[in-house]
Amino acid sequence: MTAAVAGALAISASPTSANTSDGYISGGGDFTNDWGDEGTLSQSSYAKSNATCLWQQILWAEGAKEQDGTAYDASDIDGDFGPNTDHATQNLQDRWPLQYVDGKVGNETWAYADSKLSFYDYAYEYAFGGKILHYSGAVRSFYLVRAENGRYVFWEGSTNDNGNYRFAAYKSRTCS
Repeated sequence: MTAAVAGALAISASPTSANTSDGYISGGGDFTNDWGDEGTLSQSSYAKSNATCLWQQILWAEGAKEQDGTAYDASDIDGDFGPNTDHATQNLQDRWPLQYVDGKVGNETWAYADSKLSFYDYAYEYAFGGKILHYSGAVRSFYLVRAENGRYVFWEGSTNDNGNYRFAAYKSRTCS
């Protein structure tokens, strides 16, 4: 994990911003309330993006159910917010104590998800510092980084194998 985190944090510094104009899922201050003001993800909004890929990682960790009733698995993490991701999102929203069960990852859904983040370690030894965070889902957990500049970085799938980290970007898709 160390090498992957070091590479992930070797990014240029920019001001922290929690909106889509920055182009990244990002935050500042207390990480437990970073995501509640993020952009909406849906079949029509940032549907093909690494931000969607991060959301799919959350669906995987939570064991959300797909259209066919099976658990959302690592092979479903592709950065494409299609009908299967919409269904799994509704399934998860129904399980969480949320007002809206609409298949859209909006403020309320993002805010509940970031309440499941916990601090793991400081990333002092890395180029831009930051915090290594742990997402604890109902079925699985995973690590991600909030770099010192506020941008979130995650690993595709269940591990950080070979440094396959992804920046949680709204406007690009590098996950598969």
